[in-house]
Amino acid sequence: MSLLQQFSPEAIHELAEKFETSHPVEMLSWAAEHFPNRVAIGTSFQGAGLVIIDLALEAGLKLPVFTLDTGLLFPETEVLIGKLEEFFEIKIERSIAEQTVDEQAAEHGDELWNKAPDLCCTLRKVLPLQAKLRDLDVWITGLRRQQSDTRQKTLPLELYKFDVLRDQSILKMNPLVNWSKEAVWEHLRRRKIPYNPLTDRGYRSIGCWPCTRPVGEGDSERAGRWTGFDKAECGIHTFLGQNI
Repeated sequence: MSLLQQFSPEAIHELAEKFETSHPVEMLSWAAEHFPNRVAIGTSFQGAGLVIIDLALEAGLKLPVFTLDTGLLFPETEVLIGKLEEFFEIKIERSIAEQTVDEQAAEHGDELWNKAPDLCCTLRKVLPLQAKLRDLDVWITGLRRQQSDTRQKTLPLELYKFDVLRDQSILKMNPLVNWSKEAVWEHLRRRKIPYNPLTDRGYRSIGCWPCTRPVGEGDSERAGRWTGFDKAECGIHTFLGQNI
């Protein structure tokens, strides 16, 4: 049963303004207190997501962690997941697509990501996320405004009508929305948190291996995604539409 009904959209807007200047732990603690068993951290193991996991655990907040396992993760990402589970002493839940990559190819053709990347992202990421969100009231993400032009208007708290048929809403929490890339990496290095070694090879935003490439220092953090396509987002942060 949703616990979001205790907060009106107006109350969420007021909290979003308050959290603009709050420490991330204050936000995480608020979510843990008001939404027990209905809140989780979603991560693709970029730096910000790792910082959020660390801040939560350091504060004694045992928030569940999940990731979208597309079946197309880099081998380095697979190894990193094991290292993070050992480092943080947690189990990371994997949300997977209904079809394997081979089953998808049998229905839609080989290398769908090269022909219809939006459809591929929908099948392998958006639909599994939607299934996961039906069990949550609060989805915690590592979105930061500095990452790209499409994320500059991100708020600390965003309320969405998630599923009209089920009359379900989702509260999206972005605790590091104001953090810089430098602040993220200072925290990772100070706390000696394992991170993806692809980062040291020029990969600044790491997703599925067919759709990710290294970028230059002058490029935006997400410039290496979906090269050759007019595409900047996989869809998991856009399918919800406008926040309420």
